[in-house]
Amino acid sequence: MNLKNYLLIFLIHLILMSCGLPVSVNGQNKYTSFTPGEIWEDNQGVHINAHGGGIVYHKGVYYWFGEHKGQRSNAALVGVTCYSSTDLYNWKNEGVALTVSDDEESPIVKGSTIERPKVIYNAKTGKFVMYFHLELKGKGYEAANVAVAVSDDVVGPYQLVKNSRVNAGKWPLNMTDEQRNSTVNSADFDKWWTPQWMEALKEGLFIRRDFEEGQMSRDMTLFVDDDNKAYHIYSSEENLTLHIAELTDDFLDYTGIYVRVEPGGHNEAPAIFKKEGRYFMITSGCTGWDPNAARLLTADHIMGPWTLHPNPARGEDAELTFHSQSTFIIPVQGKKDAFIFMADRWRPKTPIDGRYIWLPILFEDGLPVLKWFDEWDLSIFN
Repeated sequence: MNLKNYLLIFLIHLILMSCGLPVSVNGQNKYTSFTPGEIWEDNQGVHINAHGGGIVYHKGVYYWFGEHKGQRSNAALVGVTCYSSTDLYNWKNEGVALTVSDDEESPIVKGSTIERPKVIYNAKTGKFVMYFHLELKGKGYEAANVAVAVSDDVVGPYQLVKNSRVNAGKWPLNMTDEQRNSTVNSADFDKWWTPQWMEALKEGLFIRRDFEEGQMSRDMTLFVDDDNKAYHIYSSEENLTLHIAELTDDFLDYTGIYVRVEPGGHNEAPAIFKKEGRYFMITSGCTGWDPNAARLLTADHIMGPWTLHPNPARGEDAELTFHSQSTFIIPVQGKKDAFIFMADRWRPKTPIDGRYIWLPILFEDGLPVLKWFDEWDLSIFN
């Protein structure tokens, strides 16, 4: 190669880097910034397929787990995929971490619904533990189960160990004796959504209904606190109330300690982080695949009480959270109080083309705010 051609290639390389576009280095795409909503290619040049995902950081590497989407189907036809990165910009396809089963008797048979997979590491057992929202094949959203899978290796394979409702036979900490002993039940109401029905819901109508079988669990996340206690945070009570449930020391079960958050608030898609001893949770409303305004909740203790604040998004399309829905909040390693809001822009007609909206979490008056950036990089946290 002559000097003229070398300089031309070098110049093109610099221009692409300055635009945050992928640059081929030794056959691999290299990104130097985030461009929310654009195609995001992995190391094989394929748009990342890890929707409704979450990230675990282990031994210097970020691992991104998410739902593998099909061209025309949101059903689980492949399983949960895994990607790895050391810089958060560039991702290597690590393959399928949890594979759906061909056994029609399996809860995770091909065609079931697997959503919002999250993985955490248990230092005591040396196991990686995955939780996800599971709906049984052919039964719509009736099951509202949580499923748990484990692996000795962060990238898998993960093996399903259980699926069930949550905290059967257990009352929430913040439910009064009067609410627990109430005889009001669903048969007392001809219609849902009336003021009287909503008041009964807030007073524990569905908690009592599902007490023996266990509480419903749909959109969800996991959170490991500074003391290594882990929590499952999920949308329950027909998606009308969030629950926060403490996990056992091995992260495989529940201690029976849990609370209700925003009864009747219709929250889903919870994403949580902790800054300077305070807990912050961003959620969405419930409008199916369509976007809506994000919600912000704060608490001084993981079990509450939680305080609801206005939409943290700012600017154009803030009322639609920039056409996206929260899924996880990433603590950036090596940077103090640096967090990334991780969200999905759903495309239900072509699910595989769903886009990722990653934005920096900024702070104003002690509260997180989300602002749109066509392009940004981690230097924003400097």
